[in-house]
Amino acid sequence: MSTEISPVIPFLRYRDSNAAVDWLTAVFGFEPVVVAKDDHGKVVHASLRFGSGAVMIGPAGDGPLDVRSPLDLPATSQGVYVYLADGVAAHYKQATEGGAEVVLPLADMDYGSTEYTVRDPEGHIWSFGSYLPSAE
Repeated sequence: MSTEISPVIPFLRYRDSNAAVDWLTAVFGFEPVVVAKDDHGKVVHASLRFGSGAVMIGPAGDGPLDVRSPLDLPATSQGVYVYLADGVAAHYKQATEGGAEVVLPLADMDYGSTEYTVRDPEGHIWSFGSYLPSAE
């Protein structure tokens, strides 16, 4: 596996950042790289890796960025797409068995991708599929 990480790294905020790290690793297969906790054991920053991609996780709140969990909002304003070289159907099964809410079921798309979209327990939208945009 390459040690290089994409320079574009989404950051997501959760009411329960500890549960989010546990769920994202168990259900979606992310690997923890850094998990920093405060004196009370609450995750204040986590970097999770998936292949050459990563996401950063932290607590939602009134900090300087005022970033909230979708549970605190009337809608979700973004989503994360994760490229899977193969095994999209197996990943879909793992995600749905792990409690991910299906938004768009597993399907073959007109542009050649097999993909699906789900919500995590706090409402963030995640899409997984075989589509990989070309750098050209």
